[in-house]
Amino acid sequence: QVQLVESGGGLVQPGGSLRLSCVVSGTIFTDVNLGWYRQTPGNQRELVATITRGGSPNYADFAKGRFTISRDNGQNTTYLQMNRLKPEDTGVYVCNAEKLSFSYWGQGTQVTVSS
Repeated sequence: QVQLVESGGGLVQPGGSLRLSCVVSGTIFTDVNLGWYRQTPGNQRELVATITRGGSPNYADFAKGRFTISRDNGQNTTYLQMNRLKPEDTGVYVCNAEKLSFSYWGQGTQVTVSS
């Protein structure tokens, strides 16, 4: 059974930083492509960033230059480093793992950007 557990969310002031973590278990970590999505108030879930099994990242336009996705294959963990956060980045950030035709989701971690 594949499980994804996120952590690292919280309250941060505009311009601040957070690092989200997602630990993946129940599968061979190097077999999965990984991603972070977010659900912001009033909007549908949207892609933030992805990283392939080989470590190639891809970012939504709003994340380019501010967010960095990475993976540590030794720790079965993917990270999302978020810098220069804005109030509009507020939302629930959810980790995703894809293997073949299957897609797995975590429960999400709340990020609130407010002064």
